[in-house]
This record gives sequence, C-alpha cells and structure tokens, in this order.
Amino acid sequence: QVQFVESGGGLVQPGGSLRLACAASGATFSHYPFGWFRQPPGKERELVARIHLGILTTDYADSVKGRFTIARDNGKNIGYLQMNALKPEDTAVYYCHTIDYSSGTPGFESWGQGTQVTVAS
Repeated sequence: QVQFVESGGGLVQPGGSLRLACAASGATFSHYPFGWFRQPPGKERELVARIHLGILTTDYADSVKGRFTIARDNGKNIGYLQMNALKPEDTAVYYCHTIDYSSGTPGFESWGQGTQVTVAS
C-alpha cells in the first residue's frame, strides 16, 4: 500500500508559481498511475491532473490546462505538480493519490495530509 506526503504549498500572489511534490512510500510507486487532487474550502475534492505509468500520458482538468504540469520521477518515488499563472480560485488543499487512470477514481489507500496552496494578493 502506498503512503503519500505532499509538500511545497504556500502563499503566492496571483500570477505566481509553485511546485508541489508528492513523496510516495510503502510500495513501488512506478506501478501506479497517480493524480493530483484539490479541495477548495467548503467544496468537494476534485481531480486536477493525472499521469499514467508512462510519463508522456497525462490529462488535466479544463480549469488548469495550460497552467499546470504533472510529472513523476519513478526512480525517486516522487511526483510533482508545477503550477504556473496561479489564480485565487486555485486556492485549496492539494493531495496526491494513486488512481485508476481511465475513471480518475482514487485508490483505496489513505489520503495524506495534503499541502495548502493559497493564492492571494
């Protein structure tokens, strides 16, 4: 079973950038597609980016397409989310998780604590 530790969040001004990291342990990370989810205050958690086993197969929610880039380093068991041109509506707690790539459904592992991203001037 994979465990996740997210990091890299913080307070950033609109238009700024952040790079989130997801350290995975407990299983071979490279065996799983994974995704980045976010949960804005008072809202449901949503999938914003996903990457398959091969690093070239990715997909993004329309709200982040062209601004966010998901990546993975299977050798280091780390996933990344590069976030550029951030907007106030990107404010949320961000989580990584293994997923079923086709459906975007998260796996059965527990969620990590997430990392808070706040976009404000």
